[in-house]
Amino acid sequence: MASAAPRETGAPHATRDHTKAVLKRRIDQALGREAADLVIRGGRVLNLATGALEMADVAVTGDMIVGVGPGYRGRREVDARNRVIVPGFIDTHVHVESTLVTPAEFDRLALTRGTTTAISDPHEICNVLGTEGLRYFLDASLHTALDLRVQLSSCVPATGLETSGARLSADDLVAFRDHPSVIGLAEFMNVPGVLHLDDEVLDKLAAFDGTHIDGHAPLLSGRDLDAYLACGIRNCHECTNRAEALEKIGKGMQVLIRDGSVSKDVAALAPLLDWRNSPFFAFCTDDRNPLDIAEEGHLDHLIRAAIKAGAPAGAVYRAATWSAAQGFGLKDRGLVAPGRRADIVVLDDLDHCAVATVIRNGRVVEDGIFDHGAMPAPVGFGSVRLPPVTPDIFRVEAQGPGAPVIGIRPGSLITDHLTMALPYAGGERRADPSRDLLKVAVLARHGTNRNVGRGFVTGFGFPDGAIASSVGHDSHNICVVGAGDADMAVAVNRLIAMGGGFVVVRDGRVLADLALPVAGLMSDAGADHVRDRLVALRAAARAIGCRLAEPFLQLAFLPLPVIPHLKITDMGLVDVDRFRLLAA
Repeated sequence: MASAAPRETGAPHATRDHTKAVLKRRIDQALGREAADLVIRGGRVLNLATGALEMADVAVTGDMIVGVGPGYRGRREVDARNRVIVPGFIDTHVHVESTLVTPAEFDRLALTRGTTTAISDPHEICNVLGTEGLRYFLDASLHTALDLRVQLSSCVPATGLETSGARLSADDLVAFRDHPSVIGLAEFMNVPGVLHLDDEVLDKLAAFDGTHIDGHAPLLSGRDLDAYLACGIRNCHECTNRAEALEKIGKGMQVLIRDGSVSKDVAALAPLLDWRNSPFFAFCTDDRNPLDIAEEGHLDHLIRAAIKAGAPAGAVYRAATWSAAQGFGLKDRGLVAPGRRADIVVLDDLDHCAVATVIRNGRVVEDGIFDHGAMPAPVGFGSVRLPPVTPDIFRVEAQGPGAPVIGIRPGSLITDHLTMALPYAGGERRADPSRDLLKVAVLARHGTNRNVGRGFVTGFGFPDGAIASSVGHDSHNICVVGAGDADMAVAVNRLIAMGGGFVVVRDGRVLADLALPVAGLMSDAGADHVRDRLVALRAAARAIGCRLAEPFLQLAFLPLPVIPHLKITDMGLVDVDRFRLLAA
């Protein structure tokens, strides 16, 4: 695998004399001839080679660690007595859009929790806006305080079974390959396209051959997995059980253990993590909203959860830092050691990952580090291109009562493919809230057609009302679940009026909402506003009887036709196992 070029190790066109001067300062401060720019004094450093906790000061010159040992003097000092010093955490796979805030707000949320590097896939905004969305994220990545790296979104659209707002070809992606924030190609979701030799799929893989390529292969095994890996794909964040993870690391894949707002895999996979195999593991959030970050944390939450699940603390921190860096070719970070980037977290407690102080790129994180004045303006306002709807649009015409039904698995992206009898009269199937059989619909919102996919779902549990979202992975059409057509129409029309977002409706009245006008995915307000609105939306969902902890993100993954087993898009119900639309 080609190593990712370090983005920030001095100006790219620095003169040789300037570089020599920098090296002299590092040498003098490492040797103690002059005071270091920064010293973290009196703490215990976690040695990720041995797992030992070693008393030492950490000396920093500019953006680099130059010494680890006793007796350093610093122009600025951080008191780490009775504390533990570890490398900065690396989120190996995140869709910043799915935090529901812009990159600037994500920067504030994640960095203060100890996440100093985040590897993002702007797949969501690219499926809405194409290259405009990709350029926005690449420009934003140059102005965040944390190191926001970008993977080029490989599946726009993700499949041909839905209507996306854009299409990115191999040539479109290659044009951005040399951007300083880019590592490689983002999660390759179209597994059937790989296995069935789809020419467009092979064109993208060939264009990025020899670079880093992220994987996305839920439940893939055996020869199918071999064929997928033979294309140079390096990792997978979709493992949900131990047997799957063991097979994948056994075949050289790095498993990115995920804990987002919906899919929570740490408890199942952390017991596999030990000193021997920790290089084959890392951690990622994928999709984690500001309310969950505020209540639980970011990567710090995953670290706590993994240790609680029985993994050795040293192995967990190694996976969250050094192993993650190695897996993505970021050779300049992941250790508290001389010559490594000064991305450092000072902890009050190791097992509880209690973050006290964060140093990013040699700077102590505080309000002044978040200088977002040059951040590009958000894009994608007005991206919900759908006229108001009436209740009759949700009528499900059919030949009989027996129908496929999507079965929700709480806390999982995987859904069950059920067959159930529904109320039937006059050639129409209807919802049966008394049996937790609700209608679900997906409405195309990109202005290219007026598709509506209709079906039924069980697992939401509410007896009346509706919830709707313009976040619908991966093409982000409007998704709505309801007990009655009238409330479903009110919910969809509210989303249209807001330019996207989340909404809860009952008896024709909006109980709570959150506007997401930036591409229908992100708020143009601050993270605190989003957090407060999410609290109100959760309360409203409970008030109508919804029993899911995260109903909106659970809803948002119903249109994802690359995750087994039954999904729904604007084109209709999708049998994911057979990768085809079901007959209406």
